[in-house]
Amino acid sequence: MCAWQRPRALRGRGVLHASHRLRALHRLQAVGALFGAGALRASHRLRAPQGRGARPGRAPSGLRGRAGWGGGGAAAAPRRRAPMAASSKAVALLKRTLALSPPRGPPRALGRLRGGGRRAQLQRGAPAPPPAPPLPAARLQPPPGSPLCPQDSLGCGLRTCYRYLNQTSRSFAAVIQALDGELRHAVCIFYLVLRALDTIEDDMSISLDIKVPMLHEFHSYLYQPEWKYMESKEKDRQVLEDFPTISMEFRNLSKVYQDVISDICHKMGIGMAEFLEKKVDSQHEWDKYCHYVAGLVGIGLSRLFSASELEDPIVGQDTELANSMGLFLQKTNIIRDYLEDQLEGREFWPREVWSRYAKKLSDLAKPENIDMAVQCLNELITNALHHVPDVLTYLSRLKNQSVFNFCAIPQVMAIATLAACYNNKQVFRGVVKIRKGQAVTLMMDATNIQAVKAIMYQYVEEIYQKIPSTDPSSNKTQQVIASIRAMSLPGSPMASRHHYSPIYLSCAMLLAALSWQYLSTISKATEEYVQAGEN
Repeated sequence: MCAWQRPRALRGRGVLHASHRLRALHRLQAVGALFGAGALRASHRLRAPQGRGARPGRAPSGLRGRAGWGGGGAAAAPRRRAPMAASSKAVALLKRTLALSPPRGPPRALGRLRGGGRRAQLQRGAPAPPPAPPLPAARLQPPPGSPLCPQDSLGCGLRTCYRYLNQTSRSFAAVIQALDGELRHAVCIFYLVLRALDTIEDDMSISLDIKVPMLHEFHSYLYQPEWKYMESKEKDRQVLEDFPTISMEFRNLSKVYQDVISDICHKMGIGMAEFLEKKVDSQHEWDKYCHYVAGLVGIGLSRLFSASELEDPIVGQDTELANSMGLFLQKTNIIRDYLEDQLEGREFWPREVWSRYAKKLSDLAKPENIDMAVQCLNELITNALHHVPDVLTYLSRLKNQSVFNFCAIPQVMAIATLAACYNNKQVFRGVVKIRKGQAVTLMMDATNIQAVKAIMYQYVEEIYQKIPSTDPSSNKTQQVIASIRAMSLPGSPMASRHHYSPIYLSCAMLLAALSWQYLSTISKATEEYVQAGEN
């Protein structure tokens, strides 16, 4: 169902069912938080080789930045409503219109709200409680029913962990806190553990003879209640300085979650140490590098999904598909961020590919080499597209709506980014980004597998139309696009959105703009509340 349509059973009624409206607003809040930090920031973190005079890069954590698979936000506080920046009429129009796909099972939103909140009570006919007096601006809190974790119900340690989550990853916090049940806490701790590991790898003030053993043994620190590291100079050093709190909450998790997090942490630490003094040469090493950076995160998350019993065991068992989910995102970031990485002294494009087009990777940015540079770019994009069939197969297995949203949104953002980068000289001159309105539409549309297939179809068709006949990789590009077409649904309404009337498109863009304005206000108010609470 199109994201702008009402559920079929509710058409003709004056109002939408409370659960549908609340779910729509929940997802929009996550969208706003995602935009607050940039939805598709690079997650490749491995440094340029230490000790070779190269400028430091970033450590590998597929969870940081855009972070493997999700978007941002601040922790929720006791239930009060934040004011809206848009006019009441505009917001009312927004709420009536932005009804996302209905839940796959019976509506659960009201139950989670301890009675449904003031809005749900009005819809059920119950008398509304008197409005609460306004709070000072610094104490504004998210609306009731926010997907963000209700911290008033958490223990002190978990509250601290969610505070660190919001401080260190505005781009990943919201979708974590939108996950269902105990999976939310497990993924939060998973993120913080990998962020701590990443911070050690990132810190260039730590010598290799100290850093390498720390990376190898970091997983064992999870079981040492007093272990912490106080010498880091990195901006996220609080996760190391207060690691006892994080490790305590890790040990409070169910053993099945502990085993997954410890195992992935161990493997990622070994991978970080391996690439400290190593560059990416062959395409095999490129895949291996991306596996350590993001593939392991995909595997770990998939095992957590299955351990929570929100997803079937096959989701966690099929590591090849989970790895492809991470590699597709990672390769997209590496391709898009060529110029930024060059300016920072980092090289992530595989030598085996770029050496066929230039003597040095930096030469691709020279104007006289632009044609060869674009051919190299197209070859790498073709390589990344080979992961799309695995992505679609993986997403088709997911049953839980919160897990599906968590996984699908970054994937559709990635395919849109590759379509924007393909055959685009601007990759070597600046930053190629998708438009905010386009990203809002993608986030609201990617709520079921048929919609995601239609989005993939749309963007691979866009790439297909741009394939130059003289491009050395043109045949391979056409072949991989044919395989993606075979898995997609060209008859989907979303695949033919360009046939919609100009009036419909204008309304859609207006609603997207209103939603962005509204969500920006919520995000800002929540951030002010968190800051005030810390003071």
